[in-house]
Amino acid sequence: MKKTATIIVSLLLQYFCTQGQGQTALPQITNYHSYEYGAGVQNSAIDQDNKGLLYFGNSEGLLTFDGKFWRRYLLPQQSIVRSVKVGAAGKIYIGGQDQMGYFAADGQGRLQYHSLTQLLAAADKNFSDIWNIALYNDEVFFQSKNKIFQYKDGAIKTYLPEKKWAYMGRGGNLLYAQEHGKGLVVYDNGAWKPACEHPVFAETSVTGMMEYNKDTLLVTTLKKGLFLLYGNTLIPKQTGIDNILTKDRLYCSAKVNENWYALGTNSAGIFIVDKNGKLVQNYSYREGLQKNNVRSLLLDRNKNLWAGLDDGIDQLAINSPIKYIYPDKTKQVTGYATRIFDNKLYVGTSNGLYVSPVDLSEQDLSHSRSSFTEVSNTSGQVWNLEEVNDRLLIGHEDGCLVVNGNAAVRLYGGAGSWLFRPTTQVFPAAHILVGTYTGLRHFKAEGGAIADLGQLDGINESLRFLALDNTPGLVWAAHPNRGIYRIGVSADYTRITGSRLFTEKDGLPSNNGNYIYRVKNRMVATTQAGVFEFNPASNRFEPSKTLSPIFKNLSIQYLHEDREGNIWFITNKKVGVVDFHKPSEGKNHGIVYFPELNGMALGGYESIYSWNGENIFIAGNKGIIHVNYKKYGQQHNPPEVYLGQVKATEEDSVLFGGYAANDDHLRLSSSLNSLHFEYSSTRFDQQRNIEFSYQLEGFDRAWSGWSAKSEKDYTNLPPGEYTFAVKARNNLGNESPAVQYRFAVMRAWYNSYWTYGLYVCLLGALVWLAMRWQRQKHRKEQTHLNYLHQLELDRNEKEIIKLRNEKLETDIGFKDRELLTMTINLVQRGEVLTKIREIISSLIKKDTEGESTPAFRNLLKLIREVEKSNEDWDQFAIHFNNVNFDFFDHLKQAYPDLTPNDLKLCAYLRMNLSSKEIAQLLNITLKAVEIARYRLRKKLQLSPDTNLTDFLTQLGKQAINN
Repeated sequence: MKKTATIIVSLLLQYFCTQGQGQTALPQITNYHSYEYGAGVQNSAIDQDNKGLLYFGNSEGLLTFDGKFWRRYLLPQQSIVRSVKVGAAGKIYIGGQDQMGYFAADGQGRLQYHSLTQLLAAADKNFSDIWNIALYNDEVFFQSKNKIFQYKDGAIKTYLPEKKWAYMGRGGNLLYAQEHGKGLVVYDNGAWKPACEHPVFAETSVTGMMEYNKDTLLVTTLKKGLFLLYGNTLIPKQTGIDNILTKDRLYCSAKVNENWYALGTNSAGIFIVDKNGKLVQNYSYREGLQKNNVRSLLLDRNKNLWAGLDDGIDQLAINSPIKYIYPDKTKQVTGYATRIFDNKLYVGTSNGLYVSPVDLSEQDLSHSRSSFTEVSNTSGQVWNLEEVNDRLLIGHEDGCLVVNGNAAVRLYGGAGSWLFRPTTQVFPAAHILVGTYTGLRHFKAEGGAIADLGQLDGINESLRFLALDNTPGLVWAAHPNRGIYRIGVSADYTRITGSRLFTEKDGLPSNNGNYIYRVKNRMVATTQAGVFEFNPASNRFEPSKTLSPIFKNLSIQYLHEDREGNIWFITNKKVGVVDFHKPSEGKNHGIVYFPELNGMALGGYESIYSWNGENIFIAGNKGIIHVNYKKYGQQHNPPEVYLGQVKATEEDSVLFGGYAANDDHLRLSSSLNSLHFEYSSTRFDQQRNIEFSYQLEGFDRAWSGWSAKSEKDYTNLPPGEYTFAVKARNNLGNESPAVQYRFAVMRAWYNSYWTYGLYVCLLGALVWLAMRWQRQKHRKEQTHLNYLHQLELDRNEKEIIKLRNEKLETDIGFKDRELLTMTINLVQRGEVLTKIREIISSLIKKDTEGESTPAFRNLLKLIREVEKSNEDWDQFAIHFNNVNFDFFDHLKQAYPDLTPNDLKLCAYLRMNLSSKEIAQLLNITLKAVEIARYRLRKKLQLSPDTNLTDFLTQLGKQAINN
């Protein structure tokens, strides 16, 4: 029975020690899973070099981390790495299973492993695991269970225990080891001498030794808790968690600051205790660790605590000015409002109101120990907390409550209340206006109590944003989806006298996204396009002359003025502050953003509560965010920038590993002209705050814009000298010096100077050959052109002849038609004259005695004269000759005996006229025509079978051809 009671008491003590008390706020814990760093789960050792790079002894080799990139290095036989220690000259000493040695950078900054086992005698090479490594003066000590190896000047000396070695490590300026059965021993001039033989060393192993005071060490043990070692005296050190430390295994430890120590256990996580043994904080799975089994601890040079876990690696930003308050760690509910009231911290959440005592003597209240409990009768959504007349009012979804100790009393129920606005800054306030789900409500302070006087009729809107104008009786309210109301109330605040809704017609950029606040004693409206103020003269909203130049067109959802006159704001879940105590860029203010909080501030229900410069409380998606702005602003150290790797993209080979200075001027072949640069910052606690800018001198004309990107690729760089430079800055404007990497891209063999000479010679030869070939080609072309020209001349001449012939044929055709027309006219005239003559002759016969007979005879005479006239023939002969090309001349030359009448007959026959037509033209009878034809045949000496017309036609063609 007594044993059972003891166990129950022990468990209760453990629960209250680990669960009940702790710091008010927790730091950001960053988890790195094994799949992220790409190695084994266990991490047994951690160390850091002077560049800030972290080294982890991992179950699958050596891990390194530069803030952005994880890299793994294997040991021979892929041995597990149990211990890591960064030594002088950048050597990273490691110990593993039957393996010890060091990694060192080669000429290109790439880590290469150098084993020391070859220096061991054959009998010493079987030593199992190296659990600890210690640097002492210029010597390196490696500790396994059955041997300690001393490495110095290229040689190794072995120390054997009587039983086995349990521990080895530095304690102050001395090197200690624990030998089973002999207690603590200290190294002195090549020998291990007894240091302390306390009986506890026979019961448990030492796991760490840290400075406590100048002459005292704090000794951690595996199962017996903490001890103080003063000289050769060992004294138990009592703590508030002794019950845990004696029942759990204490694997590792680290000194956090002059007053705090971190203790890593195998199943309860990490405990932070102070020098007095008082528990400061416990970090376990519930607080955000991946595992409660902690195998190694390291406080880096920026005061971040790193934990190597049985599965994963965690970073605890315990020195960060930003921490997180979780009033209910089991639920991590959303935080909406915060107030410090009556030496207590109240946090309004989505699940009610929580309260914890706080030590106001702590400047940074996140360090105050707290134990949150739920305030009775507040279950449900808490929207707001406001201290009025020494009373803490709760804006609740079920109305309004007043805090009374650890409970709350309902002031009214029904419609939820958003916020409270005292109508005067004078204390105590006589009247309080309440923005509710359904409009305005009126409270009145009476004799130290607050009375609810009910709803004010006249406006029935949800009023989540209220601000009281400098003019008494004038209230401004914002509805995010409709606009801004100006509400008039009576002098006693019992009724609404009138209201008006201002929209985009009244100067607002939009009806949506408008909020109203009182800042710098002004009524300002934050909109989607900056900050506006109401102008009574124009009765419109206009951009604020004071705040618009600061915020410009930024979409602001929340404004809050702290006690020092700084303006805190939230824009699209990004938190910032306009600090009027830090002028920047010639302005009377500076703007500081908090990239760590991007997306973490509560959206839609933003809230900031400023207790003082060291305690700013911001409503968060999970709990409340605590910002020590004073400490945040003191981070003046520029972020370090680290050039990690330079790779040749084409061959995927590492040209520079980053683990040594780039002293060599690397000369790259022309095939390695596409490079990949990786860079980062070892300010692990500011990774979200840091931006980079780079420039490749010899290629880029100027520095790049600032960006969070930590990689850069250059492809197909031309031959030349280059210097890649990169620098970093944080959100406070602190900028690091640039880190440089110099290299040169060589010319290809076909692009070298002697090759250019050969190219010139070849080019000259090619030019000569080309000119020679061109001359020959020119000659051939000239000959060919002359030939073509002659052909063209011949073709043109033929074309001219053809055109002449065509013209001649055209002329002949025209003349033929003209001749034919003339001939037809002559024939027709002859016919007409013949008919006229015949008619007159018949008239004369009938009227032989008539008076008209002489006249008729004169007329016949005249007709005969016309018929005998040669004028028509002359005209006809001219046309006939033009058509038949000197037909008469050729005919006369061939037959000189032909008479003019014969020529006429030949012409008419040539025209293929009938005998009748010929008779009319010659004014003879048909018989005379036949006789004339007969005579003509004789003169032409034609045979009987020769057709006279055909003969004359052929004769005409011969004349034309001739």
